[in-house]
Amino acid sequence: MKFVPYKVYTGKENMQIDSDILENAIKNNSKEPVFRLYGWSPACVSLGRNQKDNFIDYKFLKSKNIDVVRRLTGGRALLHDNELTYSFVCPFEALKNGDNVTESYKEISQILIDKLANLGIELSFGGSSGVHTKFDYCMLISTGADLTYCGKKLIGSAQFRKDGYILQHGSILYDYNRTLLEEIFKEEVDTSSITSIREINPSITFEDVVNTLIL
Repeated sequence: MKFVPYKVYTGKENMQIDSDILENAIKNNSKEPVFRLYGWSPACVSLGRNQKDNFIDYKFLKSKNIDVVRRLTGGRALLHDNELTYSFVCPFEALKNGDNVTESYKEISQILIDKLANLGIELSFGGSSGVHTKFDYCMLISTGADLTYCGKKLIGSAQFRKDGYILQHGSILYDYNRTLLEEIFKEEVDTSSITSIREINPSITFEDVVNTLIL
């Protein structure tokens, strides 16, 4: 497996890099999975592939120096601020069940489960029920692709598939600003349904999380 170390980019650059990794893998018929860690500067709202942006107040985001970008993957919007993002690109055949969406999520996400367990963070998969389609903020939606801690969502992931290859990426909440989230998404953020690394264990630093995910 190829590992791309943590680095910070703009939202546009991050989405282009993920796209380039996928397209290069397809072009070269690559069999080697690629796992990448990255951050965002400035903070950025990413919209799902087909998500409408009518809830976005672009003037407000500009005043807060927050970018907006659209992802290849579906789902709802995320605020990429005090969080760590990962991406994983591989051909279907690199996984035991690569042609099965649900099972491929589990296989790829097992990397995160195993690594974060080293920090004492025991994760499990979220349920596929309880999806609230009124929410624009992705972390408020519960799906089987989520990773949860004590029933609270910590990592939200999404996939894009093309020509026998998978791009899966996701957001690991290190911390979050509830007020800012509510201002951006214009909806109440129920903190009983989400959590962050800092809430789980305030002694774990951001660097600890990055270092434990190094492959």
